[in-house]
Amino acid sequence: MPYDLIIFDLDGTLADSFAFFVRVHNRLADRHGFRRLSPEEIETLRGHSAREVMRHVGLPRWKLPWVAHSFVRMMREADIPLFTDVDWMLQHLQRSGATLALVSSNAADNCRRILGDAHWQRLAHVECGASIFGKRRRIARVLRATGVDPSRAIYIGDQSTDAEAARGTGVAFGAVAWGYATRVSLERLKPTHLFDAVEDLAGLTA
Repeated sequence: MPYDLIIFDLDGTLADSFAFFVRVHNRLADRHGFRRLSPEEIETLRGHSAREVMRHVGLPRWKLPWVAHSFVRMMREADIPLFTDVDWMLQHLQRSGATLALVSSNAADNCRRILGDAHWQRLAHVECGASIFGKRRRIARVLRATGVDPSRAIYIGDQSTDAEAARGTGVAFGAVAWGYATRVSLERLKPTHLFDAVEDLAGLTA
């Protein structure tokens, strides 16, 4: 069904930041006292939930805000590209009459720099700096700000925490198979939609 409101995650959904995450993981581990990972482990852990990954590396939840803060600061110096066809897709959705929004755990300045001013202006509402476990509340804010009924909205993301947040607010969940999690792990979440290519998102307003 067509959606009136399409809410996007940023990292792994619109922005191709996984390679950056891999590069800085061990630096973050050394700084904050959790376990380093080999490249082979990182690939395997893409099939696990955020909570499982945190247990694997020995990262307690109370440390997560400090780790996220360091990650965001490191990203301010990185060149993070958008995925191929994101420019065209966002333009198409806006021209089709959809209301676009963003809910991200990344900082607002990073989000705006990565998206660029033109795409930033396409967003009717933005909620940045959310905990990866706190997106439910942020999606609820978007719904209130836009006045869209949850049944007419969808959250597009790439991880299990995105699925939990969408379902917790009564909106559909659209999983993208090009982000941080594997396609197989996303299938287990039973998303409303599972997208294999950015261009497929254009069908959300068809």
